[in-house]
Order: sequence, then C-alpha cells, then structure tokens
Amino acid sequence: MRHIRTAARALIILNQKVLAIKMRDRSGVFYILPGGGQRHGETLRQGLKRECLEEIGTEVEIGELLYVREYIGKNHEFRKSHHSFHQVENVFSCSLPDPDSIGPGTEHDKKQVGVEWIPLTDLHNRRFLPEVIKPFFKDGVFSPPSNYLGDIN
Repeated sequence: MRHIRTAARALIILNQKVLAIKMRDRSGVFYILPGGGQRHGETLRQGLKRECLEEIGTEVEIGELLYVREYIGKNHEFRKSHHSFHQVENVFSCSLPDPDSIGPGTEHDKKQVGVEWIPLTDLHNRRFLPEVIKPFFKDGVFSPPSNYLGDIN
C-alpha cells in the first residue's frame, strides 16, 4: 500500500519579495517554498516550524492557511522519479520575527543549495514550483482563486 504524504509550507512575503529555497537538480536551479513533510505525531504547524528551522535557520510566525495543493507525481514533469509519490501540501501565510536571522539551517534537503529572496517582479523569470501559483502574486499580495488548487506542479 502506498501512502499519501502530508506537508506544510511557508509563504513569506517581505518588501515585495518572496522567500524561497534554492534547489539544484540535473536541469539546473529551481525554487520552492520553505517547509516539508509532516512527521507522525506533530501538527502541520509544528512540522512547519521544525522544517523552517532546518531549512532557513530561523523561527517563523505561522498565520492562516492560504491554500492546499496536491502533487501526484505520475501526472507531472518528474513522473519518472516521482511515479509513486503523492503529497498533500498545506501552505500557510507566515512572517519572520527577525528577517535578518535567516541563515544556514540545521538540516537541508538533498537538493537545497541556498535560500533566496526573489523579487515578485522577477518571479516569472525563475523556475519556481509550483509554476501555476506565480500569477497569484499581485501587488505584493498572494491571492489564489480558491483554497484548494488540486493536483498541480
């Protein structure tokens, strides 16, 4: 039996920039929101706090749930390596008590090579996943058309 993985991610916008994890794979650099898989026995918020400490090295203040998206690997560009991967991601609006405290976290993902503030005006020039959310950043605000985005990448 294959399991569905649950995850939480942080959407942090400050000074017209979004905080992203810089990743590298065979096809180059790409960006994702900070966060990751939920562990058994922890809430989504607890998991997100832990993941942010691991990836961006600082505490986050977790706000409201912005949207939920699914990622069913066999339906997307990484189908060969993600064929049996299914994840439900819960994305929260977050802020940083101390924006200057971002640094090396305690534990990086395998492909993580850094952390970067991406100007919202430059987002369309970056390989930012999931690509489909890029148009939802308008005038420094993130506003998705629905709180459930379905199976997207």
